[in-house]
Amino acid sequence: MKKYDTVGEVMITEEEIRERAAEIGEQITGDYRGEGVILIGILRGAVPWMADVMKHIALDVEIDFIACSSYGATTKTSGVVKINKDLDSDIEGKNVIIVEDIVDSGITLNYLKGYLENRKPKSIRICALLDKPEGRRADIKADYVGFTVEDKFIIGYGLDFNQKYRQLPYISFLNE
Repeated sequence: MKKYDTVGEVMITEEEIRERAAEIGEQITGDYRGEGVILIGILRGAVPWMADVMKHIALDVEIDFIACSSYGATTKTSGVVKINKDLDSDIEGKNVIIVEDIVDSGITLNYLKGYLENRKPKSIRICALLDKPEGRRADIKADYVGFTVEDKFIIGYGLDFNQKYRQLPYISFLNE
């Protein structure tokens, strides 16, 4: 595998991520027993995590995607959320689980949760691969969290910097 000078050491291995995805998938199954869920992946970073979690949900599962941005090509959020691709599905009356790669400032996720609540789902919960509480600027909390990470610019396993490093099979950080 290619070694990047800008990538720090491995923080969370691929095996640890997959084990945690299985645990969360089983927890979601228990929480929604007898019902179905719709997983809404936030493009693009949540794709690998969502794929791993949904393999372990023993319920009827629908999936959809939404794309929004607040970062651009920087390591700090602009604070302005833009919807780049909206849902294709009607979520009214459904159990929605927003699948996110990382809860950092919380600004995008807080906006998105309110945006989706206006469509009258039965419930909305959040499933995040990573939680970075030190970066929080909005009052939002994930219901299902893979791992808590320190306040670094995290990359790998779907998370990028300027569209790079998403393909890393582990979680690391950007050496700035």
